[in-house]
Amino acid sequence: MGLSSIKNALCDINKEKKMHYYRYENAEVSCCYKYLMFSYNIIFWLAGTAFIAIGFWAWSEKGVLSDLTQVTRLHGFDPVWGVLVVGTVTFILGFAGCVGALRENICLLKFFSGVIGFIFFLELTAAVLAFVFQGQVREWINEFFLANVKAYREDIDLQNLIDSLQKLNHCCGAKDPNDWDLNVYFNCSTGNPSRERCGVPFSCCISDPADTVVNTQCGYDIRKTITQQWGSTIYVKGCMMALEEWLPRNLYIVAGVFIVISLLQMVGIFLARTLIGDIEKVKFNYY
Repeated sequence: MGLSSIKNALCDINKEKKMHYYRYENAEVSCCYKYLMFSYNIIFWLAGTAFIAIGFWAWSEKGVLSDLTQVTRLHGFDPVWGVLVVGTVTFILGFAGCVGALRENICLLKFFSGVIGFIFFLELTAAVLAFVFQGQVREWINEFFLANVKAYREDIDLQNLIDSLQKLNHCCGAKDPNDWDLNVYFNCSTGNPSRERCGVPFSCCISDPADTVVNTQCGYDIRKTITQQWGSTIYVKGCMMALEEWLPRNLYIVAGVFIVISLLQMVGIFLARTLIGDIEKVKFNYY
């Protein structure tokens, strides 16, 4: 073997070594992104677990777990359903993100980024549709509120939700206090034996800041009097009008919340896609 052949062979070996080191020095999964992704999702995983636990605790307090037919008997909206749905989605996404990052599992990471992207698309679509079809959205919210007025006494969580909404917004009913005629306990029909007949819930009453005890009977018989006298005792503005007045005043807050949520979602998608790219590069170089 000549000297030139030996030199060529040594050059080929050196080239192979350089290629070998090049492939593995640059193709690796970033520990920074990996543990950022894990930390990002562990919070949501724990939050999802907490939401699910709170939801089942609320159902156990209401006896739903011992009698599941109570879920189907409720004609209004059960807030516990909202807590459980949010908790379940958050738990699944947090689990997929945590395990996908730690185990460098491409399938779980793609599932995570795909679902987050789909949720973001739904949020954006809902915001655009709500802006374009404001009249239909207003009518849907009005019908939704009236349906829950009918079921006010059927579920304690729904009752607390409506009371909080009316107290915070200083409103009563969807359009006016007469909407409470839809509820069997508050309607003014002559055959109604309820003591709350022709009244409104206490959350409709104008409260005195000096009162230390809530007067739950303040709305009794108020709608038996003439309409002009209502304003001194209860709120006469409907909650739909209160909502329409609240949105323009708090537009920047609503927009800020939407932007923060969107940025968090974008960060999650970015971390997941970056990890997927790193893992695919390592696998490509390995094979």
